[in-house]
Amino acid sequence: MESANQDINLSSPKKGLGADPLDADVPIEGAVGGAGLTEEETEELKLELSKVEEEILTLRQVLSAKERHAGELKRRLGLTPLSEFRQNISKGWQDVQTSNVYLTASATLEDISRSEAYKRTQETFSQAGQMTSAALSSVGTAISRKLGDIRNSPSFRSFEDKVDNLKHKMATRGQGNGAEATSPIGTSSSQDHAPF
Repeated sequence: MESANQDINLSSPKKGLGADPLDADVPIEGAVGGAGLTEEETEELKLELSKVEEEILTLRQVLSAKERHAGELKRRLGLTPLSEFRQNISKGWQDVQTSNVYLTASATLEDISRSEAYKRTQETFSQAGQMTSAALSSVGTAISRKLGDIRNSPSFRSFEDKVDNLKHKMATRGQGNGAEATSPIGTSSSQDHAPF
């Protein structure tokens, strides 16, 4: 088993990959459940397994050390996760803007905005918006005027006087010990005659 005894060169482009698994000398039938293996082959496979597991552990330690080193370099360069995120977003947006799909869609939208149908539709919506705004303004003015008319009508005045009298009677009863009550009817405030 040559691949188990092989040294791992961490500076090579194929770090720790070892031999191609398709070139392995272990027959498929022998790998299932240890059936058909001699005691010597079993010991050899166990030894190889322990070496592979040690290599995996070493590679994890090397990877962890490299990640710590990369983090330290980023910290010294002032690269925070937020700045990296911004750079990624910026790069992604640049990639989108230079993509064929974006350029084609942008050209299509530009062509549409120059078309006569688009211009007519835009003018129609603009006119409809102005007409709607004017209509709503008219409705608001009419409602305000109508409420003012109602407030100044004799029936509303009569109702308002009745409410004031009722308030006066309730206030007089609330004082109870015969003290003289002032009538709220004789006083007028700026709020009594203010429009809605």
